[in-house]
Amino acid sequence: MDEASLRADMIEGLEHSIGEPIEPPVLTALQRVPRDPFVDDSPRGGAVDGDDPHSLSLETVVRLVTALDASEGDSVLVVGAGIGYSVAMIAEIAGGRHVHAVDIDRSAVMDARSNLDAAGYEAVLVDRADGADGLAAYAPYDRILLEAAVIEPPRALCEQLAADGRIVYPRGAGVQTVAAIEPPSGDDSEVDDASATDDARPAGDDADDPAPAGFETVETHGPARLQPMLVEGEQPGVERNRTRREDAEHAERGRRRRHGWEQDWIDWDDRI
Repeated sequence: MDEASLRADMIEGLEHSIGEPIEPPVLTALQRVPRDPFVDDSPRGGAVDGDDPHSLSLETVVRLVTALDASEGDSVLVVGAGIGYSVAMIAEIAGGRHVHAVDIDRSAVMDARSNLDAAGYEAVLVDRADGADGLAAYAPYDRILLEAAVIEPPRALCEQLAADGRIVYPRGAGVQTVAAIEPPSGDDSEVDDASATDDARPAGDDADDPAPAGFETVETHGPARLQPMLVEGEQPGVERNRTRREDAEHAERGRRRRHGWEQDWIDWDDRI
């Protein structure tokens, strides 16, 4: 079976899994962005969210990119570059020079850069940074995408969003919902319920909207299951950040701990 047929089958399967047709810009990106440069670096090929923190299932990628609703020329920040596949899809829609991506994991940054170059999206900027701090040098952004689960987006990201921009993130712990939030439209913060469909608004009254202060939820997709957002020191292979008190306690325990030949010597003394 040729590549075009395989891609058509993939898209058909995605629409069946998602339960609705894929939006035209996202569909075009799926058809144009090659998969091979990206899936080879993921042991699971991005099949299951949560198993590999650097890859996402195609269903999740489609939900995230659809909710982002980017257009050509939009300035976009992606927090969590991962293997770079979703970044490439956004670059296909918005244009590579308008897309910036950060990841706290240095190895992920290198992989994403290599993958994007191989796929023809070398214009995308990928930098190693703590996503909670965003990337202020290129702000404001028309669209910000978090590829990590949070209850609320970090304050720095909200501050780096353009006045009419949109933030998309997996909301919650465990199984999450992909949420799109925007600053309230108009002069007041009241939401015009008549202008929103049931599918585009969360259930419940405005007071129950879990969006952070100064934002409203305008669209939800789901479900999703992504790794929680990491802070500095929590990336794989690095010990979690400790407070100064914990540092002191850790050092004291290490000073008192007996190990190696010293422990053998003490045991030998006890036997004499």
